[in-house]
Amino acid sequence: MARSFWLMKSEPDVYSIDDLAADEGQTTCWDGVRNYQARNFMRDSMKVGDQVLFYHSNADPSGVAGIASIAAQAYADPTAFDKKDKHYDAKSDPDNPAWMMVDVKFVKRFSKVIPLSELKTYSQLDGMELLRRGSRLSVQPVEKSHFDFIVKLGAKRPKS
Repeated sequence: MARSFWLMKSEPDVYSIDDLAADEGQTTCWDGVRNYQARNFMRDSMKVGDQVLFYHSNADPSGVAGIASIAAQAYADPTAFDKKDKHYDAKSDPDNPAWMMVDVKFVKRFSKVIPLSELKTYSQLDGMELLRRGSRLSVQPVEKSHFDFIVKLGAKRPKS
């Protein structure tokens, strides 16, 4: 079966690539997604072994910080049922969950974040969802050629 490629956004002050690298087993659940299109990607398309560009959003600079992989296929997001959780959804039904999550596993941290402003300068990334005007999805598909190009950029980054 063919591998797919993704970009997943997280605010580094909430959960960063460093947090993922430090977590026990270097794996975490990707909870709290409350966008139906992003949920559908996780629920319907993500498979174990798919590769992920880990993106730091709302950061200085925002950009790709490293690589992760999908470690578990989609399952119900329990934060939707927890009234004390900030991701609680009163309309969500445990017997027919609206919100899903996947597990992601740390693969590699780039020595420096590849800023969004830099990514926009490469014609090799034309058509990438992240670079589309108005694109705000926190989980989005990435073409293999775009994934490979960004990974090569990350490998070339000098240490700061």
